[in-house]
Amino acid sequence: MTWALPAIAAMLLAYSAVSGRIAGTPITAPIIFTVGGLILGANAFGLIDVHAGAEVVKLLAEVTLGLVLFSDASRVNLPTLRAEISLPARLLGIGLPLTIAAGFGAALVTLGDLAWPEALLLAVILAPTDAALGQAVVTLPILPSRVRQGLNVESGLNDGICVPLFLVVLAVAEAEAGAIGGGAGARLLAEQIGYGILAGVVAGAIAAAILITGARRHSLDPLWAQIIPVTAAALAYTAAVPLGGSGFIAAFVGGLTFGAVRHRATDHHEGGGTGGEGEDEEADMLDEAGDVFSAVTFIVFGAVLLGPALGHLSWAVLGYAVLSLTVVRMVPVALSLIGTHPRGPTVAFVGWFGPRGLATIVFVILILEEPGELPHEGLLVTTAVITIALSVLAHGLSAAPLADRYAAWFRRHPRREDQPAPGTPAPGTPG
Repeated sequence: MTWALPAIAAMLLAYSAVSGRIAGTPITAPIIFTVGGLILGANAFGLIDVHAGAEVVKLLAEVTLGLVLFSDASRVNLPTLRAEISLPARLLGIGLPLTIAAGFGAALVTLGDLAWPEALLLAVILAPTDAALGQAVVTLPILPSRVRQGLNVESGLNDGICVPLFLVVLAVAEAEAGAIGGGAGARLLAEQIGYGILAGVVAGAIAAAILITGARRHSLDPLWAQIIPVTAAALAYTAAVPLGGSGFIAAFVGGLTFGAVRHRATDHHEGGGTGGEGEDEEADMLDEAGDVFSAVTFIVFGAVLLGPALGHLSWAVLGYAVLSLTVVRMVPVALSLIGTHPRGPTVAFVGWFGPRGLATIVFVILILEEPGELPHEGLLVTTAVITIALSVLAHGLSAAPLADRYAAWFRRHPRREDQPAPGTPAPGTPG
């Protein structure tokens, strides 16, 4: 642990020095941080030698996911989203349940040692997607707006949807294994969801009210205004945990509440100082904090989780990882788009870009927090970690090239309903 923090800091500085040259290439930040963590970990140089269940690892993972959940939820603008709701609604309402079902079935077939609750838990752990692993797919303006926004909204919301599902299935798996009683598990689950929602609503509403009122009265220092969303995420999380609630649910609900109140105030008081440039600056600070913690999380993932998992790699584990990133994701996506008259390249593109990342890492760490409560915990964790690592590599390397190819195909075969939203450069135009 002595050299862990200096090693992480040095890696962040080294990446910062070349980040401009790397941007837009197939070598993404998660690839660099994961590989760097693997090199610096206990299985290599040993500079980052921390146990996966250590409190510092758990704290890092929780802070990171809490910030990302709050940030993603706070950006949900329902009036704007309604114009392009079809794709994310189908991906979340149809694709996500089918993905969990397919992952459950694949786990039972390929990983026969897992009990059925463990197989279902693995499917839920690997269900949420992480747009950051294929950043070019959701940022390139040459791509159809409907596709970009659909994948971005799916990634932003499925983490929050999967958190309560994860808690439910984990409670079932632990009860089935005898780690907790069924009644105690149900009560614990109800408290986590109920108090999590309560803390999130209160924290989000308070933060939004402070920001709106302060902006109207010109009583807020611009620097402190940028800190409010970050503090709101921390308040939601830390208020929920002592009550027995889920900090992740609180962060997600807090972000939804914060964003909803702010957007409504902006709509009702146009030009009142509650939106526009100031709102962008506040979101930037929240995003930047999340990006830094995400980078550190991927370094720790490579050092603490990936190294040991590679030592337990098997054909069954690798086979499930490949299925999880292909058939288990792509077939449900194709089924969810039936009725929208999708074209083949669009179905394939949307289906392929379902990277597994931050949320899955945090779920794995939460399982390792209390080792031994699941009979086949090692197999479950190894499979999830290998799937994440394969996703980091495959989706990272393919994001920019496939985005360029899909954009070129779209330019040759445009559809009116796929055109970018107003204000977005049309495919092939500068900017």
